Amino acid sequence: MEYRYLGRSGLKISEITYGNWLTHGSQVENDAAMACVRAALDAGITSFDTADVYANTRAESVLGDALKGQRRASTEIFTKVYWPTGPGGANDSGLSRKHILESIDGSLQRLQTDYVDLYQAHRYDESTPLEETMQAFADVVRAGKALYIGVSEWTAPQIRAGHALAQDLGVQLISNQPQYSALWRVIEGEVVPTSEELGLSQIVWSPVAQGVLTGKYKPGEAPPAGSRATDAKGGARMIGRFLERPDVLRRVQDLRPVADELGLSLAQLAIAWVLQNRNVAAAIIGASRPEQVTENVKASGVTIPAELLARIDTVLGDSVVSDPAETAKNAPPAR
Repeated sequence: MEYRYLGRSGLKISEITYGNWLTHGSQVENDAAMACVRAALDAGITSFDTADVYANTRAESVLGDALKGQRRASTEIFTKVYWPTGPGGANDSGLSRKHILESIDGSLQRLQTDYVDLYQAHRYDESTPLEETMQAFADVVRAGKALYIGVSEWTAPQIRAGHALAQDLGVQLISNQPQYSALWRVIEGEVVPTSEELGLSQIVWSPVAQGVLTGKYKPGEAPPAGSRATDAKGGARMIGRFLERPDVLRRVQDLRPVADELGLSLAQLAIAWVLQNRNVAAAIIGASRPEQVTENVKASGVTIPAELLARIDTVLGDSVVSDPAETAKNAPPAR
């Protein structure tokens, strides 16, 4: 396993990070979840990403149980705040001071830890003054409940504004967590250049494009039973943008010779591809079985030669989504 600095900080994280968005507490039984975390630790993964909203808080609880007994200084735990997790009260979502300060305490209790290494704004909150949000995050850091702060799916202007306020408050905004894959490159035009300028790294989710880049979805065939494409709660809507286009699925199959040349599976190739971007500190992987973890970590440390990167671009062609405006489309409605 290779490790990278997160932003312009002294914190190193494993370049493959284990995430439990669609698994722990929902799709995967606790015993299997525990086995996946053990496999991650055995493979050298030290960084674990979750959020209070995942499986309506259960994902944090399962991760806390799975990491119990591990030396805390040897792991990096990331979680997020924004979405509602309670009974749906007026202040049970967003990035108000009230919601942030209440949410961090709940997350720490479920994760069974005194602090998280990274506390992330899960989305941008148009309804709360950014000054209030950043002051609350700074207070979380000063209280010792988080070491660093990050954001997720913020646009370049939002990142710039948040970074300026964080600097004024004397805390470090060091990361953004966007969707990024060989098929979904919307951060490359604006978010990555802004992040490089300001000293933020990307911790990217869905490096295999919700499973599309693994090659398991084939043109002209129904999605495999039990796959994410057949699970309304597991991202079927998000996968649809790719599955509706048979040309995308054909082009993914055409990547097999590139993967073979590198001695990789298609999934490993997809993960290795995002790690070629030096602004990416880590690619988040999920798993329902420990063998998936063992296989996917083989993407760490892989160098893809320039000529093969060019071939990937040629094969995927206009299947790639790169419009920076797509990031703003991912924003939640005003509260």
